[in-house]
Amino acid sequence: MNDLNTANDVAALIAALGQSAREASRVLARAGTAAKDRALEAAAEALVDREKTILAANAKDVKGARAEGADDAFIDRLKLTAKVVEEMAEGLRQIARLPDPVGEITDLRYRPSGIQVGRMSVPLGVVGIIYESRPDVTADAGGLCLKSGNAAILRGGSEAIHSNQAIAACLHLGLKAAGLPEAAIQLVSTTDRAAVGELIAAEKFVDVIVPRGGKSLVERISKEARVPVIKHLDGVCHVYVDEGADPAKALAIVENAKTQRYGTCNTMETLLVARAAAPAVLPAIGKMFAAKGVEMRACAESRALLAAAGVKGVGEASEDDWYAEYLAPIVAIAILPGLDEAIAHIAKYGSQHTDAIVTQDWARAQRFLREVDSASVMVNASTRFADGFEYGLGAEIGISTNKLHARGPVGLEGLTSRKWIVLGDGHVRS
Repeated sequence: MNDLNTANDVAALIAALGQSAREASRVLARAGTAAKDRALEAAAEALVDREKTILAANAKDVKGARAEGADDAFIDRLKLTAKVVEEMAEGLRQIARLPDPVGEITDLRYRPSGIQVGRMSVPLGVVGIIYESRPDVTADAGGLCLKSGNAAILRGGSEAIHSNQAIAACLHLGLKAAGLPEAAIQLVSTTDRAAVGELIAAEKFVDVIVPRGGKSLVERISKEARVPVIKHLDGVCHVYVDEGADPAKALAIVENAKTQRYGTCNTMETLLVARAAAPAVLPAIGKMFAAKGVEMRACAESRALLAAAGVKGVGEASEDDWYAEYLAPIVAIAILPGLDEAIAHIAKYGSQHTDAIVTQDWARAQRFLREVDSASVMVNASTRFADGFEYGLGAEIGISTNKLHARGPVGLEGLTSRKWIVLGDGHVRS
């Protein structure tokens, strides 16, 4: 796949993709909902029809990754199955069923001058998506960009190039069936890493970059991009158990937030417990973690309480643990005086991703909602709900901790902007 010999070749490739994408974005911007939905349905059908081809391409990628020494977690993200292919197809069908955000007019009102002023939802234009190891992102990202009227340039990881090409071919069949340009969804054909640098600097052609991958990738793109980036770096998510919290609710929420899946960005990494609640809730939580093989790293007060309850092997938390996104069966635990200290702890150590409070006091819940500055803030619910599907977005292109434009799970609405529109009838300003 590395048929480009010089930096100039890579730059020329990205410029060509960008020019084609810009032209396709103008076609998509005026495409009707029916055409976009027809493309999505046809692409879903192609995924199912070409399942064996996709799996064969994926087997080639998996074999190559194993030869390069990839670990089991990496292979798990890379590997496709018949079930995953069907899930990709169903994901496209679900996107087709979602309301089309493009062209929606809101807040239309008359002004004293007689004109009507409102706002219209419009596509961003060209979206560059840079991702690693997970080939199913090709279908999800392509589908979301298509429905929201955006052209997409997809740069997947070199380890998944054959899988991504096979999936992109299905998306192109869908576009062709609907009479839409194939350049609406383009896959960067080279595995040369220089393509990433060119793409994130292609401000003439690309309107926004969405990185999907590890922290090192996102950090690099955030530092080097000349195009706006929708991203999050860490998922240091907290659950705070307030004084007077229902112990059964606290146990269920903490268990789900930490142990339902360990490797996701919305998994709880730090448990905070109010001092008044700790004797009633922390021993049961500690025993649950111990039974599930979760390593606990706790403050001195938490360690003493857990030891008194018979929970053994609790380690001492270091300063680094409060900042850690483990993505593993490890949890940091702290007992704090109360709500003020919990909010301060989250402000200092959190990543503005997702944080939750367990409480029976609505006034204190409202304080938490107002004062915790995160993309998703929850009351009496697991952090694992911070997900586009769970929020009713159908799917998501990623999670954003940005404060401008999209924040939290980014679905169709997050891939659009709004412009002001004015309706008049010969009006002139006096």
